[in-house]
Amino acid sequence: MLHQIQTEFEENPLIQRYTILVGVILISIFVLYRIFLIFEFKYASIFKKPLFNHLYFRLKKLTPKQFSVLKNEYSFYKKLTPKYQQYFEHRVAKFINTNQFVAKEDLIVTDQMKVLVAATAIMLTFGYRKYKIKLLDKVLLYPKAFYSNTNQELHKGEFNPAYNAIVFSWEDFLEGYLIENDNYNLAIHEFVHAIHIDNLQERGPKAAIFLNSFADIVNYLENNESYKAQLVASEYFREYAYTNQFEFVSVLIETFIETPSQFKSQFPEIYIKVKQMLNFNFAGY
Repeated sequence: MLHQIQTEFEENPLIQRYTILVGVILISIFVLYRIFLIFEFKYASIFKKPLFNHLYFRLKKLTPKQFSVLKNEYSFYKKLTPKYQQYFEHRVAKFINTNQFVAKEDLIVTDQMKVLVAATAIMLTFGYRKYKIKLLDKVLLYPKAFYSNTNQELHKGEFNPAYNAIVFSWEDFLEGYLIENDNYNLAIHEFVHAIHIDNLQERGPKAAIFLNSFADIVNYLENNESYKAQLVASEYFREYAYTNQFEFVSVLIETFIETPSQFKSQFPEIYIKVKQMLNFNFAGY
């Protein structure tokens, strides 16, 4: 049978030409795609923003109950234009559909929980074209603070890259979510850890924008001791921010999201760089 097919191929010039044409087209597409990726990366590295953010063949929708939660309970969504609201809903739906939600200690996972968790992740990555956190595929929810095996202590939240999971105490998640101007938001804090670690393992435009912009902040502070001293003395960023660079970037972004006007007024140089890190050119930021 194989010999017969080979013979027909060798004796039929039309089949040969068609096969060669298909091969040339596929190779050309692959080469053009690689060129595009290289150009996109160079563009992001130079201009600190993606070439474009949104391109969808079909926008996904939330269930009516889930959409009601998003529309009525998530303030960031309300700040977006109608077009961006459609994109935001699409990404929230994708997050819910591609991540496993696991209830712990008899907690029941509701649509509200799924939407609020997903919306927080999508808010933080909304400025990127590739918004998925590759190291994440599970969301574990406890009713209250939980015992963590990482350091044998009670935690309110954590990101566990080895398990591809982000973990929250729902009680503490809600506290951070409901008080929107105290510069403390557990979900934002832990999702930034996930995004940061994810970017450290990536080489794409998102990683270039995030990491290079954060490096600019670190370099600026190291080269401006008086400014750094002013930053610390202001107590605008809670003391925990100065634990290490991972905590620093999480607290920076928590503060940026929750009190942007105050941040911009007190430390405009850092504000601009955080805005650049997230490519936040929407919702009034």
